[in-house]
Amino acid sequence: MSVFGNETDIRVMNVRIDDDSLIVSLMDGRTISAPLAWFPRLANGSAEQRLNWQISGAGYGIYWPELDEDLSTEGLLRGAKGNTVGTTVGSTGGTTGPTSACP
Repeated sequence: MSVFGNETDIRVMNVRIDDDSLIVSLMDGRTISAPLAWFPRLANGSAEQRLNWQISGAGYGIYWPELDEDLSTEGLLRGAKGNTVGTTVGSTGGTTGPTSACP
């Protein structure tokens, strides 16, 4: 990656969750941090459930199967907040309804 280039790679490299924040490291070196309170399913999940995540959507999404939460890097970069329990956040950060998320 060139220091002066416009190259970006918003695929997920790593995910961490602490008591207050969701922290996503991207392949291009950037880090996205958002309040955990923005994502009720994650906030209400146990620490063990939050640790059980997988990369989805060709690297552009994060899926927590036990919590049925699906977030995208695009949505996180836009500042999109999660929805209340009972709805699913789709790959673009929008609500897809009460059905299961597709990783």
